[in-house]
Amino acid sequence: MGGMRILTIVHEFPPVGGGGGRAAYDIGRELVRRGHHITILTAHMRGLPRREKVEGMQVIRLPSLRGQPYRAYFSTMLAFVVVATWTGLQVIRRERPGVMHVHFAVPSGAVAWILSLLAGLPYVLTAHLGDVPGGVPEKTDRWFGWVLPLTPPIWRRARSVVAVSEFTRSLALRHYPVDIAIVPNGVDLENLRASDLVRHDPVRLVFAGRFMAQKNPLKVIEILKGLEDLPWQCAMLGDGPLLPDVRRAVELAGLKQRVELPGWVTPEVALQRFAESDVLLMPSLAEGLPVAAVHALAKGLALVVSDIGGFTGLVEHEHNGYMIGVEDTHGFAAALRRLILEPRLLMEFRRSSLARAALFSISRVADRYEAILQEAADGR
Repeated sequence: MGGMRILTIVHEFPPVGGGGGRAAYDIGRELVRRGHHITILTAHMRGLPRREKVEGMQVIRLPSLRGQPYRAYFSTMLAFVVVATWTGLQVIRRERPGVMHVHFAVPSGAVAWILSLLAGLPYVLTAHLGDVPGGVPEKTDRWFGWVLPLTPPIWRRARSVVAVSEFTRSLALRHYPVDIAIVPNGVDLENLRASDLVRHDPVRLVFAGRFMAQKNPLKVIEILKGLEDLPWQCAMLGDGPLLPDVRRAVELAGLKQRVELPGWVTPEVALQRFAESDVLLMPSLAEGLPVAAVHALAKGLALVVSDIGGFTGLVEHEHNGYMIGVEDTHGFAAALRRLILEPRLLMEFRRSSLARAALFSISRVADRYEAILQEAADGR
C-alpha cells in the first residue's frame, strides 16, 4: 500500500494553533515518509510564507484574517471556509488527490463537505473535541447555538469518522449517530523519546496551552500558592486573553521569581522545555486528547492533570501521575507536594510515562490512518 495523494484540510497548522494542528502535522509527516503525497490547506498569518515545503508536505496557507496564533474567531473560520473551498477546487483539478483528510468538523469539515459534493472526492473526518457541541462550552456554545443544525451533513457524508479519544467519541454520538472509530494523537517516539531522565533541583513544573478558560491557567497559580514552602520552578508556556490575568495573579501571589511566562513558543521550543522539566501540570476544564500531554509522556514527565475524559489513557493514576477533580485545588497541591518531596517516587512516575508513551507511537497511529484513508480512496 502506498502512493496515495491526500488533500489535508485543517484551519490551524504549526506554528499556528494548538494540538489539533500539531496532530495533523505529525500524521502527515509520517505518511510522507511512507511514500504518500500530502498537500495541506490551512490558514495564513502574517510573517508566514504563503507556500512552503514542510517535512515533505506541500503547505498552502490561505488568507483568512487570522491575526493571533492562539485564537480563531468565527469570522476567521468563515473566511477560511470560503477561501479554502475555492483553492481546494483548484488543487483537486491540478493534483487529482484520491481522498481528503479533514481535521475538525468545524470549520474544515464544511470545506470538505462542499468539495465532496462538487468534485465527488471522499473525505475522512477527525474530530478533536472543540468541533463537537458541548466539548468546549465557553468557546463554542454561542456559535454552535445556530451552526449546529448545519453540521450533521458534514458527519454523515464523511466516508469514515475518527475521534481522538473515547470522551470525544461519546460526546459526538449524542448529536451525530454515525460510526466513529478512535485513533489517538501520536508522537514520533524515535525522535522525541527522552534518552536519559534527570531529576532537577529544584523540581521543574511545566504548563503548556492557550491561556483561555478551557485550559484553566489561573488555577495553576492558585495551586502553586499552596506550595510556597517547597522548592520548585514553573514555566507556563502559551499566550491568550487570560495572560494579563495570569501575570497579575503571579504578582499578587508573590511568585514572580518562581513562575516564568515566556508567552507563545514554537512546538520545538515547547518540546525542549519539556525535556528540561519533571512534571506536567494541566488543570484543564475540557480536553479531547491533548497533544502536549502525549509529548510529555514521550519526554518522561509525570502528569498531574484534571480528572476529565481527555486524559483517560494518558494517565494511570498513582503510576505515572495523578488525575484530580477540576475544582480540587488542595488535591492538586497535595499531589505535587508528594512528587516534590519524594524524589524516588517522582522518578518512578517518569519512567512509567516513558513506557506508556509507546501506546501513542505515531507509527501505530499512522498505520490506522493509512488503512482508513486507503479504504476511503478505494471506495470512491
